[in-house]
Order: sequence, then structure tokens, then C-alpha cells
Amino acid sequence: MIKRYLTEQIRNDLNKKMVFIGGPRQVGKTILAQFLLQNRQGYLNWDVSEHREKILKQALPHSTLWVFDELHKYKLWRNFLKGLYDVRPLEQKILVTGSARLDYYRFSGDSLQGRYHYLRMHSLSLAELKSKEQSDFLDLLNLGGFPEPFLSGSEIEAKRWSSEYRTRLLREDSAQLEHVERVECAQDLGTIELLAMRLPELVGSPLSINSICEDLQVSHKSVSTWLEILERMYAIFPLSPLGSSKIWAVKKEQKHYHFDWTLVTTPSLRFENLVACALLKQVHFSQDTKGENIELCYFRDVDGREVDFVVAKDKKPILFVECKWEDDAISPALKYMKMRFPDCEAWQISAIGKKDYRGELAIRVCPARLFLKTLV
Repeated sequence: MIKRYLTEQIRNDLNKKMVFIGGPRQVGKTILAQFLLQNRQGYLNWDVSEHREKILKQALPHSTLWVFDELHKYKLWRNFLKGLYDVRPLEQKILVTGSARLDYYRFSGDSLQGRYHYLRMHSLSLAELKSKEQSDFLDLLNLGGFPEPFLSGSEIEAKRWSSEYRTRLLREDSAQLEHVERVECAQDLGTIELLAMRLPELVGSPLSINSICEDLQVSHKSVSTWLEILERMYAIFPLSPLGSSKIWAVKKEQKHYHFDWTLVTTPSLRFENLVACALLKQVHFSQDTKGENIELCYFRDVDGREVDFVVAKDKKPILFVECKWEDDAISPALKYMKMRFPDCEAWQISAIGKKDYRGELAIRVCPARLFLKTLV
């Protein structure tokens, strides 16, 4: 079993408060939670009738750690946890795992305020695999970062998993979000599926909602709501353009990427999507474990200059990353941004390139695997 990157953080946080673990479906949250248990007695899954009865009767097993899985499906889950936490013995630890609904409903009300730490778990990365071999990077690119398809080692199995995963996500998880039932055309799951199939073709470019509206013949409100639903379910994530008084940035539409990057068929864009996921994993880790005011965005101006990724801390760029499929000259846009922010670290990384050197303005040019292993 691969030791997941959040293991020690969760152990430390459990000594202080409850811990909530959110993130995409099948990213390994349940397996990690069960790994933290010294025995299976403390594991309770709301979907298991025997476990559900124990929860409702509060006949909980004797264990120093209780793990509640899928508890967010219980309408009164927040009040249940509040009461449990407030009367528990000091040595009792509580871990809660979930995905979209847990992430969504934790914002509804403040009954749990100050009682938990929330950590977002991401898929496997090259850094987590503790490898810098090109073969491992290509496996990650082709199979995806979710444990099941990656560990299968088979592209056929990975494709089957990805297809089944998207179907479950759209037909099960989207229907469970309560606000879906209250929006215009929300029951038209067929149209949401068409949107989900269209999005991988648009990765890496600013997303025009108006264009999608015309393609699908639906309202702007509907498309905006569906995109929000896909974000809540950890199917996609948006990136906004960098805004700064030092540059003339255009406030265009957001770019978007997929947590399952294997949905993107164009190799160069799939690579860009993989890097986006790796950077977001690092950003979320810094936000959740250190409380840093850090975000992932991109740069684009009216003159057409664009840098794929910008990590900004306290609204100031601290990292530029430009993605290339193979060895190429340093991007003029990357040079432009490096000149304006000379203290900002800058990388140009390639998927299959071999060159590794320090170029103009101290810009690091290297194979992607060498950069990716520096992240979490």
C-alpha cells in the first residue's frame, strides 16, 4: 500500500479536533481512514444498515478512533457530530470522510464551527509515488492518478474505470445534491452529460459559457449551475486569471481542468491538466495544513501573452509554470512575467523533452518529472 501524503497530518490533527476528509470519489479516503484504525471496530459506514442502526441508536463501538464514512447522507449529521464531540472523552478521536456533499453541506450553518479541521485529499502524484523516472510519469499521464486505475497498470482497465466513474458521478452524485432539484432544467441529466462530454475538449482555454449555451440550446443560468454542480462533485475545477496592479490583465472567463485528466484526449492538454492537478494539490495542502492565503491561477493579457499557471500568495505571484509537450525555446510570455516579478520562481517544463538547464532570467527549463517531484 502506498502511504498517502495526508497520513501524518491527519494523525496530528486528530489529537486536537475532529478531522473531515473531503475530495473526489475513489481517491482513497476510505482506505486511508481504515489504515489509521488499529482495528475495524471503529469504522461505521452510513450505507451499511447494521452500521446505520448503531449510529442512530448511538451504540458506538469501543474504539479510541471512530471513522464515519458517508455520514453526510444522514440529514441530522451535523447535530449528531456536535453532540458526540461535546460529550466525548478527551482521548476519543473522530474522523469523517465524504466527497461532494460533505464539502457542500459543511458550509450550511455553523453548528460545527471550531470543532474540526478540514483536509482535501487528491489523487496520486509523482511526488507521492516517490519517483522521478520518466516511465512512472508516463504511466501517471496515461492511467490517471486515481489509485484503482493507476495500480491496475492497464490502459484498457483505466479507460473502463474512467467511463464508469463519470457515469456514477453524473447519475448518482449529481442527483444527491439537494439544490439540483430546485434549478431550471435540473432533471435533464442527459443535457448535463452532454456538457460533461464537451468540457474535456475545452481544457486549457478560457471557457465561454455563452458558446456552450448556444451549443446545448439552454440558458446561461442552467449552464452556470451545472458547472457549479460539477465543481461541487470534484469533477472539474476552475482557474481565474491573475489580477495585479502591476500588469494589464484581462478579466476573461475562467479556465477549467478535470480531476480525471484521462478524459482529455489531446496529449499536450492532458499533460497540462495533470500539472494543474499537481499544483492544485500543493495549493490545497498549503491552505488546509498551514492556513496560507495561496491560490492557483493563470496569466493572460490583451496582447495575447499567457502563462499556463501562476501560484500567488497574499495576491503576489510566487511561482510561474509553463507547460510544453517537448523541448522548446523559453516562452516569451514567461520571460515577460519573470521580468516584472524577478523574485518569482519560474519553470518551463516538458512532457517528453530532455533538456535541463537554467536559462535567461534564471528560468529553469527541465523535464516535467523533475518539477513534479518537488510538490506533494
